[in-house]
Amino acid sequence: MKSFSLKALKIILAVLLISACATNIAGRKQLMLISENEAIKASKQAYSQTLQPFAEEGKLDSDPALVIRVNNITNRLVKQAKVLRKDSANWQWSVKVIDDPNTVNAWCMAGGRMAIYTGLIEKLDASDDEIAQVMGHEIAHALANHSAERISVAMASDMALGIYQSSTNASATSTGLATIAAQVALKLPNSRTSESEADKIGIELAARAGYDPHAAVSLWKKMAKVSGHGGLEFLSTHPAPKNREKTLKNLIPKMMPLYQAARDK
Repeated sequence: MKSFSLKALKIILAVLLISACATNIAGRKQLMLISENEAIKASKQAYSQTLQPFAEEGKLDSDPALVIRVNNITNRLVKQAKVLRKDSANWQWSVKVIDDPNTVNAWCMAGGRMAIYTGLIEKLDASDDEIAQVMGHEIAHALANHSAERISVAMASDMALGIYQSSTNASATSTGLATIAAQVALKLPNSRTSESEADKIGIELAARAGYDPHAAVSLWKKMAKVSGHGGLEFLSTHPAPKNREKTLKNLIPKMMPLYQAARDK
């Protein structure tokens, strides 16, 4: 890559921006400079790197009862995710509970690798239904291939170009992608479009899994209340449009039959 100038790389990427696209489960065309499989591979490495410090400090899955609670919720959601996207049955789904009472956050990387921080559950006093809405929303990001899309956008930035320009072998390139994968999951904000897609898919996943759709609204009300006492990590990567609660509330009547059907099983 060193043989190419930055200008040449930008020209190449400009061409790719025009030609590289895919359609996700929401029916929207997305910019794709890497495949979903590449994003999944990069996220696997990023997941391990992100969790390692917490594991070394004994802050990973440290509360057995909470781990069981979170796993029970996510297992039900994942079951529905596999119905919505049959190929996701081949993903290595996993969830970890990070013991950090000061961080209100949760995320799901490409390929179904998830994490939720204890701060989100404790500070929001989140019910099972509300946790299901959070994790359903995160799973929806993965199902809609938002990780690969965001990595692709990041690759088009000067930051990503610098990473690629300094990469001289396959190993270095892999490390660069893992770095970007971690950044898009933990630091870079989602677009309003992807947030809207994740809201709609997430509330449906939760309803089909037997979790009350009304919790989507109560969750965001709690988020708004807690954010008034300081910035939330979750809101830094999940921008909250002013009409989000209204949009979710309008979806509830359509979701209730799915919820009732799941409860009646």
